[in-house]
Amino acid sequence: MYQNGYQQYKMQSVNTMTKGEMLLLLYDELIKRLTRAELSLEKKDYEAFEASAKRAGEIVQYLKDTLNVEYSISRELQRMYDFFLYEISRLQASRNKAVIEELKPLVMELRDAFRQADKSSGV
Repeated sequence: MYQNGYQQYKMQSVNTMTKGEMLLLLYDELIKRLTRAELSLEKKDYEAFEASAKRAGEIVQYLKDTLNVEYSISRELQRMYDFFLYEISRLQASRNKAVIEELKPLVMELRDAFRQADKSSGV
């Protein structure tokens, strides 16, 4: 019963989010997955690493696929997302923690920019 109630709450929360809140949630999840991949590499838990890196790539692909091309910034974001996808594939191929250390600050900076824009919009 509790599980069903939690699932309903979770669905309602997602369904009532603004676009800005949803975007920030996706960026937070992307950062979380990159952190998990990093920790999994340290523990040599390659199964968890692969799952986390794969999910990070799926999130970036979703962000890229849902870009609103009506805005001029979308072209720049698309290039940024292509770069993120390239780096994630490089990470998966090399299992090199340095890739995460380079990528994570860029993702965090972009998330913070969107957070500031969401606050400024007053929505």
